[in-house]
Amino acid sequence: MAASTTDRSLDNNAQYASGKATHKSAYPGKQPIQPAKRLAVVACMDARLDVEDLLGLQTGEAHIIRNAGGVVSDDAIRCLIISHHLLNTNEIILIHHTRCGMLAFTDDLLKAGLEGDPAAEKLLGQATARAFMSCKKCAATPSTFHAFRGQIEPLDAPRDAKQTERLAGTFGGACPRS
Repeated sequence: MAASTTDRSLDNNAQYASGKATHKSAYPGKQPIQPAKRLAVVACMDARLDVEDLLGLQTGEAHIIRNAGGVVSDDAIRCLIISHHLLNTNEIILIHHTRCGMLAFTDDLLKAGLEGDPAAEKLLGQATARAFMSCKKCAATPSTFHAFRGQIEPLDAPRDAKQTERLAGTFGGACPRS
Protein backbone atom coordinates (compact mmCIF):
# COMPACT_ATOMS: atom_id res chain seq x y z
CA MET A 1 0.00 0.00 0.00
CA ALA A 2 1.35 3.44 -0.90
CA ALA A 3 2.28 5.76 1.94
CA SER A 4 -0.35 8.38 2.73
CA THR A 5 0.35 12.08 2.65
CA THR A 6 0.26 11.97 6.45
CA ASP A 7 2.95 9.23 6.48
CA ARG A 8 5.17 11.25 4.12
CA SER A 9 4.61 14.36 6.24
CA LEU A 10 5.70 12.45 9.36
CA ASP A 11 8.85 11.32 7.52
CA ASN A 12 9.52 14.97 6.62
CA ASN A 13 8.99 15.90 10.26
CA ALA A 14 11.71 13.46 11.30
CA GLN A 15 14.07 15.20 8.85
CA TYR A 16 13.02 18.59 10.23
CA ALA A 17 13.58 17.42 13.83
CA SER A 18 17.12 16.38 12.87
CA GLY A 19 17.82 19.93 11.66
CA LYS A 20 17.14 19.66 7.93
CA ALA A 21 14.94 22.33 6.34
CA THR A 22 12.34 20.77 4.08
CA HIS A 23 10.39 23.82 2.86
CA LYS A 24 11.74 25.62 -0.21
CA SER A 25 10.91 29.28 0.22
CA ALA A 26 10.37 30.71 -3.24
CA TYR A 27 7.64 32.34 -5.28
CA PRO A 28 5.58 29.37 -6.46
CA GLY A 29 3.95 30.93 -9.48
CA LYS A 30 0.30 30.42 -10.30
CA GLN A 31 -1.29 27.65 -8.24
CA PRO A 32 -4.64 25.84 -8.53
CA ILE A 33 -7.20 26.56 -5.80
CA GLN A 34 -7.23 22.94 -4.58
CA PRO A 35 -4.24 21.93 -2.43
CA ALA A 36 -1.98 19.63 -4.44
CA LYS A 37 -1.51 17.07 -1.65
CA ARG A 38 -5.24 17.10 -0.79
CA LEU A 39 -4.23 17.82 2.81
CA ALA A 40 -5.56 20.13 5.53
CA VAL A 41 -3.55 20.94 8.66
CA VAL A 42 -4.88 22.42 11.89
CA ALA A 43 -2.08 23.89 14.00
CA CYS A 44 -1.34 26.34 16.76
CA MET A 45 -0.70 29.95 15.73
CA ASP A 46 2.56 29.96 17.73
CA ALA A 47 5.07 31.96 15.69
CA ARG A 48 7.80 29.42 16.53
CA LEU A 49 6.06 26.75 14.43
CA ASP A 50 6.94 26.70 10.74
CA VAL A 51 4.19 24.30 9.70
CA GLU A 52 5.32 24.04 6.07
CA ASP A 53 8.90 23.18 7.06
CA LEU A 54 7.75 20.93 9.88
CA LEU A 55 5.84 18.75 7.40
CA GLY A 56 7.93 19.34 4.28
CA LEU A 57 5.11 21.16 2.51
CA GLN A 58 5.51 23.62 -0.32
CA THR A 59 3.22 26.51 -1.15
CA GLY A 60 -0.04 25.23 -2.65
CA GLU A 61 0.18 21.73 -1.23
CA ALA A 62 -2.10 22.01 1.84
CA HIS A 63 -4.59 24.20 3.64
CA ILE A 64 -3.03 25.46 6.87
CA ILE A 65 -5.63 26.44 9.49
CA ARG A 66 -4.10 28.11 12.55
CA ASN A 67 -5.51 29.37 15.81
CA ALA A 68 -4.49 29.72 19.44
CA GLY A 69 -3.74 26.20 20.66
CA GLY A 70 -4.55 24.42 17.39
CA VAL A 71 -8.10 23.95 18.67
CA VAL A 72 -10.69 22.34 16.43
CA SER A 73 -13.15 25.18 17.03
CA ASP A 74 -16.38 25.91 15.16
CA ASP A 75 -14.39 28.12 12.78
CA ALA A 76 -11.77 25.41 12.22
CA ILE A 77 -14.56 22.91 11.48
CA ARG A 78 -16.08 25.39 9.00
CA CYS A 79 -12.67 25.67 7.30
CA LEU A 80 -12.27 21.88 7.22
CA ILE A 81 -15.74 21.43 5.71
CA ILE A 82 -14.91 23.94 2.95
CA SER A 83 -11.50 22.33 2.46
CA HIS A 84 -12.96 18.83 2.13
CA HIS A 85 -16.32 19.34 0.46
CA LEU A 86 -15.41 22.20 -1.88
CA LEU A 87 -11.66 21.88 -2.38
CA ASN A 88 -11.18 18.12 -2.36
CA THR A 89 -8.89 17.49 0.63
CA ASN A 90 -9.02 13.97 2.01
CA GLU A 91 -6.52 13.95 4.91
CA ILE A 92 -6.27 16.09 8.04
CA ILE A 93 -3.26 16.52 10.32
CA LEU A 94 -3.70 18.08 13.76
CA ILE A 95 -0.53 19.61 15.25
CA HIS A 96 -0.02 20.42 18.91
CA HIS A 97 3.39 21.22 20.35
CA THR A 98 5.43 21.40 23.54
CA ARG A 99 5.63 24.63 25.55
CA CYS A 100 2.34 25.85 24.08
CA GLY A 101 1.29 29.10 25.72
CA MET A 102 -2.33 27.98 25.69
CA LEU A 103 -1.47 25.46 28.43
CA ALA A 104 -0.68 28.32 30.84
CA PHE A 105 -4.29 29.53 31.17
CA THR A 106 -7.91 28.63 30.53
CA ASP A 107 -10.50 30.50 28.48
CA ASP A 108 -12.34 31.28 31.74
CA LEU A 109 -9.20 32.83 33.24
CA LEU A 110 -8.66 34.91 30.10
CA LYS A 111 -12.30 36.07 30.19
CA ALA A 112 -11.95 37.08 33.85
CA GLY A 113 -8.74 38.96 33.05
CA LEU A 114 -10.34 40.79 30.14
CA GLU A 115 -13.20 41.77 32.43
CA GLY A 116 -10.74 43.29 34.91
CA ASP A 117 -10.46 40.67 37.67
CA PRO A 118 -7.20 41.66 39.45
CA ALA A 119 -6.29 38.09 40.45
CA ALA A 120 -6.82 36.87 36.87
CA GLU A 121 -4.79 39.82 35.51
CA LYS A 122 -1.93 38.89 37.84
CA LEU A 123 -2.00 35.20 36.85
CA LEU A 124 -2.16 36.04 33.14
CA GLY A 125 0.76 38.43 33.56
CA GLN A 126 2.78 35.68 35.22
CA ALA A 127 1.81 33.17 32.51
CA THR A 128 2.90 35.49 29.68
CA ALA A 129 5.83 37.23 31.44
CA ARG A 130 4.37 40.64 30.59
CA ALA A 131 1.90 43.06 32.10
CA PHE A 132 -1.62 41.92 31.22
CA MET A 133 -4.06 44.65 30.21
CA SER A 134 -7.78 44.21 30.80
CA CYS A 135 -10.33 45.77 28.49
CA LYS A 136 -10.89 48.45 31.13
CA LYS A 137 -7.28 49.64 30.75
CA CYS A 138 -6.93 49.26 26.98
CA ALA A 139 -8.70 50.48 23.86
CA ALA A 140 -8.46 47.06 22.18
CA THR A 141 -11.65 45.44 23.47
CA PRO A 142 -13.19 42.33 21.90
CA SER A 143 -15.92 44.52 20.39
CA THR A 144 -13.22 46.67 18.80
CA PHE A 145 -12.10 43.75 16.69
CA HIS A 146 -15.62 43.33 15.30
CA ALA A 147 -14.86 46.41 13.18
CA PHE A 148 -12.66 44.13 11.08
CA ARG A 149 -15.56 41.83 10.21
CA GLY A 150 -17.16 42.16 6.85
CA GLN A 151 -16.42 41.54 3.23
CA ILE A 152 -12.84 40.80 2.28
CA GLU A 153 -11.43 43.41 -0.07
CA PRO A 154 -8.34 43.26 -2.27
CA LEU A 155 -5.38 45.23 -0.92
CA ASP A 156 -5.34 47.36 -4.06
CA ALA A 157 -9.09 48.14 -3.94
CA PRO A 158 -10.03 51.83 -3.98
CA ARG A 159 -10.50 53.25 -0.49
CA ASP A 160 -14.09 53.37 0.67
CA ALA A 161 -14.93 56.28 2.99
CA LYS A 162 -17.36 54.17 5.03
CA GLN A 163 -14.75 51.43 5.62
CA THR A 164 -12.04 53.97 6.43
CA GLU A 165 -14.34 55.70 8.93
CA ARG A 166 -15.33 52.37 10.50
CA LEU A 167 -11.70 51.37 11.07
CA ALA A 168 -10.39 54.85 11.97
CA GLY A 169 -12.37 54.94 15.21
CA THR A 170 -11.49 51.38 16.12
CA PHE A 171 -8.24 52.02 17.95
CA GLY A 172 -8.83 55.54 19.24
CA GLY A 173 -6.65 54.93 22.29
CA ALA A 174 -3.62 52.73 22.29
CA CYS A 175 -2.78 50.13 24.90
CA PRO A 176 0.22 51.09 27.03
CA ARG A 177 3.28 49.03 26.11
CA SER A 178 4.95 46.99 28.79
